[in-house]
Amino acid sequence: MKRSLGSSGIEVGALGMGCWAIGGPWRMQENQAGWGVVDDAESLRAIHAALEHGITFFDTAANYGCGHSERVLGRALADRRDGAVVATKFGYAVDEQAKRVEPYDDDAVLDHLRQDCEKSLRRLGLDCIDLYQFHVNGYSPAKAGRVRDALEELVKEGNIRFYGWSTDNAEGARVFAEGKHCVAIQHDLNVIRDAPQVLAVCAEFGLASLNRTPLARGAITGKYAADAKFQPDDLRSRPIFQEQWLTPTLEKLDALRQILTSRGRTLAQGALAWIWARSTRTIPIPGIRTGAQTIENAGAMQFGALNDDQMKEIEQLMGRA
Repeated sequence: MKRSLGSSGIEVGALGMGCWAIGGPWRMQENQAGWGVVDDAESLRAIHAALEHGITFFDTAANYGCGHSERVLGRALADRRDGAVVATKFGYAVDEQAKRVEPYDDDAVLDHLRQDCEKSLRRLGLDCIDLYQFHVNGYSPAKAGRVRDALEELVKEGNIRFYGWSTDNAEGARVFAEGKHCVAIQHDLNVIRDAPQVLAVCAEFGLASLNRTPLARGAITGKYAADAKFQPDDLRSRPIFQEQWLTPTLEKLDALRQILTSRGRTLAQGALAWIWARSTRTIPIPGIRTGAQTIENAGAMQFGALNDDQMKEIEQLMGRA
């Protein structure tokens, strides 16, 4: 399966690899923001397995492990750059030594943009970033035009090819979409949490819809019970994970199980199939940290999207019909 990265002319596998989990522990101010301790050797195997199984789009960020995810991805692709499309993100002050991230003041985002881009280029070992994404979800749409225009300058200078915004704000997405080289919006989307407004913006402007949380941070896989426990350095140990992701997902998952596992799919594969059926612009980017996860997720492409009848039945079960 293939999908277009908006109007960029770049074709990628219909499934991408999210690289948040391979960054290891880090903090967003005082809060745990990583997914626990990682094995870099296993991360490299996961990335190489992705390439071997048709995954060509890799999404990371300066935040993830405070640069560690970018460095690992750069190592993995050092001699395998052909065919790989690399996306990363910016917008925060990253302290690599302290493993801590702080928000910039609104105006400081622009002050540090070029320097932050150069740091990501070095960590990734690249001369040019394929897709550079603004990472501040809730940034004011009224000020977003200045960030968009600064990204157009980075395109002209050859530091980046295209850009996008990781935001769930449809109004802000619309502001970015007016930029000539804006080709994607990254946003939450899964079978439990739909995003019709942002998807409508992507359709109107011909943008790719890059889907974070396609498996509801693992809750859709069925691997975790309601009382699941996680290590202290795993962001899922925070109460907000259970409140916003685990509990709401488990409450609805049994009703969807038979449809999602049709034709022998796993729950994860069925959840990805729903996203592909939701829009021809979607490219889900589940977080992957092992070779086994890579192979399971990539296997979803062999089944393809859910059919129209299945989609209608899910909408009825979810009360969205």
